[in-house]
Amino acid sequence: MTRSRTAALFSSLSLWVMVALIGGLAAGAAAQAYGIPGGTGTVALVEGLGQLWLNALRMTIIPLVFSLLVTGIASIADAAATGRLALKAMIVFALLLVGATVYGILASLGLHAIWPIDPEGGRLLLSGAVGDEAVRQNLGGGGLGAFLTSLAPANPIRAAADDAILGIVVFAIVFGFATTRLSARLRQPLTLFFEAVSETMIVIVHWVLRAAPVGVFALSLGVGLRAGLGAAGVLGHYIAIVSLALIGLILLTYVVAGVFGRVTLGRFARAVAPAQVVAFSTQSSLACLPVMVERSIDRLGVSPATAGLVLPLAVAVFRITSTVANLAVCIYVARLYGIALTPGVLFAGGVAALAISVGTVGLPGQVSFFASIAPIALAMGLPLDVLPLLLAVEVVPDIFRTVGNVTADLTAARIVEGRDAAADPEAASGI
Repeated sequence: MTRSRTAALFSSLSLWVMVALIGGLAAGAAAQAYGIPGGTGTVALVEGLGQLWLNALRMTIIPLVFSLLVTGIASIADAAATGRLALKAMIVFALLLVGATVYGILASLGLHAIWPIDPEGGRLLLSGAVGDEAVRQNLGGGGLGAFLTSLAPANPIRAAADDAILGIVVFAIVFGFATTRLSARLRQPLTLFFEAVSETMIVIVHWVLRAAPVGVFALSLGVGLRAGLGAAGVLGHYIAIVSLALIGLILLTYVVAGVFGRVTLGRFARAVAPAQVVAFSTQSSLACLPVMVERSIDRLGVSPATAGLVLPLAVAVFRITSTVANLAVCIYVARLYGIALTPGVLFAGGVAALAISVGTVGLPGQVSFFASIAPIALAMGLPLDVLPLLLAVEVVPDIFRTVGNVTADLTAARIVEGRDAAADPEAASGI
């Protein structure tokens, strides 16, 4: 390994967060067995530091989500207005996202039914987190009527203060579409304002995440003090459940490409394999774009005009794994806390996941994890306290996120093309 690669490895935030998680659990387990200097006072101080870090992340959620949704809807509207091909691509993206959301819910529920969380391990992981009463208060109640009312908050400011995220998401979507009806003179400065807000929030999140090793160490130390190393098995189970849900989605995209893209599975598999290798090694959809364009034209019969528009657009606005992975995380949190996943809760999570997937495209991994999952969890009435521990092991599922996104991008390009450009000179000539 070269000196530059070694330096890059040791400067990786993901690596240090993982080290902090392991170190915190180990130190907590050791303190549980042999005692800790300062006793309960030290424990309270450490847990207070962890909660401070978590609150610093939480304070950015509402302004970040609102501004990202407004700017995301504006960018999608601008892209769809560029021509029929772009509009067709956006429709394909939307249909694939909806299908992936339904799959994500069913797959996560099915995986938990086949391979449930170990109750004792789950209890140990949640040691020191939000208690059952706090969870019940967070969930609220009122049935279908209260759920429908929450979609249109009478006071958006109060809804934001109460973490009623679903109403804020709906309001942001309506607000974003309303801005597209304004004249350019009014729309552009408004969009620029919300873009500035989102970028400012992202800067704050970056600052907070620089302290992620400290925050995760403090939170995991508290878990280790109460649970020892018994919680580690649940984290491994979490990695497996989320990764399996994503692998299932990747396999499903092959079927979708074969049925709706009218390409044989063998041909599609050979075409996407090099792009998947790049995705696996770089964990960046943007880095895969050149090989995606080349393989789609040479191996999938996509015309240069279609590939040149659809694939960059997909990298910019389309993340099919976002809803699947994010819902898998939230459903895992719900199972950890023993929260009933009613149809209303799942619907709220699905709506929030679809909306958030539009706004958080392009965010860095750690920023995207919290900015996308926290609003969905709030919409489903779930506590956020365990998310930093899951963030620490996100590096493994993140690999499958990128591979899935690249595979779906090529699937979408094949579907949008329709006819095989390699065998149809008229299709190959362009739009």
